[in-house]
Amino acid sequence: MKGVIMSCLSQLVEKEFGRDNWEAILTRSGLDARKRFIATEDVPDETAMKMLDSTCQVLGISLEQAADAFGDYWVNVFAPEIYGVYYKNVDNARDFLLKMDQVHMISTKSIENAQPPRFEYEWEDDRTLIMTYKSPRGLIDICIGLVKGVGKHFDEDLKVKKLSDEKIEIVFPS
Repeated sequence: MKGVIMSCLSQLVEKEFGRDNWEAILTRSGLDARKRFIATEDVPDETAMKMLDSTCQVLGISLEQAADAFGDYWVNVFAPEIYGVYYKNVDNARDFLLKMDQVHMISTKSIENAQPPRFEYEWEDDRTLIMTYKSPRGLIDICIGLVKGVGKHFDEDLKVKKLSDEKIEIVFPS
């Protein structure tokens, strides 16, 4: 996993829960409490998973709560600052979500060792999208949090439901 994900988590925890909690998360994960992540560094998946687990334990929150907080922060605070180009010329959640696989495909080609999840899309009807999350990391709960964050960004009441470890149902407002 790329360090940019951990950088976002660090900013979120420090801003919302304090530096002491972030240091406790790092320590509980077996890292130096002063560790700073560089966006392009490769963070072993095992370390990232330990950090996610430690975040839940230190903050006393569920995985769903952590995923929702991360998704909201990534989409609405962190990513617009560094990935603003992907927000341009997109007016709604539907179009934004449908371009994420292409964004991830470009990332894979342009960032060394990048392995972002890939997505497949299937429409059940004109409002219901089944989004297939393809990644060996198994972080569909984070993906769900990100989808919810996209809904918030575009001020759309998305109905988001986990169907399986790979599939998410998204119902867009009429």
